[in-house]
Amino acid sequence: MTLEVERRGKVMILTLQRPERRNALTHHTLEEFMEALADDDPMVVIITGADGHFCAGADLSTVEDTTFTDLLHTMLDRIRTGPWVSIAAVSGAAMGGGVQLAIACDLRVADETVRFAIPAGKLGLMIDHWTVARLTGIVGQGTGRAILLGGADIRLEEARRVGLIQRVGGLDEALAWADEITQLAPLSVLGHKISLNATEDVAFKEETSVAFRRAWESTDLQEGLAAFRGKRTPRFEGR
Repeated sequence: MTLEVERRGKVMILTLQRPERRNALTHHTLEEFMEALADDDPMVVIITGADGHFCAGADLSTVEDTTFTDLLHTMLDRIRTGPWVSIAAVSGAAMGGGVQLAIACDLRVADETVRFAIPAGKLGLMIDHWTVARLTGIVGQGTGRAILLGGADIRLEEARRVGLIQRVGGLDEALAWADEITQLAPLSVLGHKISLNATEDVAFKEETSVAFRRAWESTDLQEGLAAFRGKRTPRFEGR
């Protein structure tokens, strides 16, 4: 089991349990998420990570092609559209897929150890259009470009300033917020979530899809993964 599921009344807590890999995601973990997220009963779902880290993204020792990313996108969309308020309780590393997991949630809480980053360019990967649209919708074009094009890390104070997080704290703060939310009218909250989601333009454009597939089928990706595993600097050729 790589995902711990706990129920506390109207709140469901999902805790990533792969601390030896900083809670990196595997295909199996995504399947566990999908099983847990099939539950429509909770009013609030909190997603967090064990032992001081949220999620270091995809476990690159297990990711080879777009099969993983297809399932990841399905899972993220379930978080975004599910009939509950989702809260990410973030500490330590939130890298790549960890950022995607956090921004798929409706609300985010983080502590002073947090580090948000999407190091896709260091690996020859490309992030999907949904993530780009969601991220820039939250933090704005300037910070979004700094993260995706400039490889910037975002720490606590900047994350709060640009709206990437709404409250400072750990799981206890997320639980306190969840308790506040469970006192609200469920249909009102759900209706507002649906309306907020309707304001987003997350449709894929053909040129984005082509670029995404090209990156994931490139020799640069293979070089990036090999360099990561060999703990060396990659030599990219743009093909």
